[in-house]
Amino acid sequence: MAKVTFNEERCKGCELCTAVCPVKIVVMADRINRRGFRPAMVIEMHKCIACAACARICPDVVIEVEK
Repeated sequence: MAKVTFNEERCKGCELCTAVCPVKIVVMADRINRRGFRPAMVIEMHKCIACAACARICPDVVIEVEK
């Protein structure tokens, strides 16, 4: 099973990762990080196909995808 982790404190909430996820499981959290942004997170991790599109597009390199 794939596992996606985010360094939520470094996320600036640009939402690029949400736009490129082919299975639409990357969403913005309801909480605010220390920098004042809503960080990205994964819902329904079991649906992740480990394509790593989210990690490749992230300008701040806060996403890690493990297969």
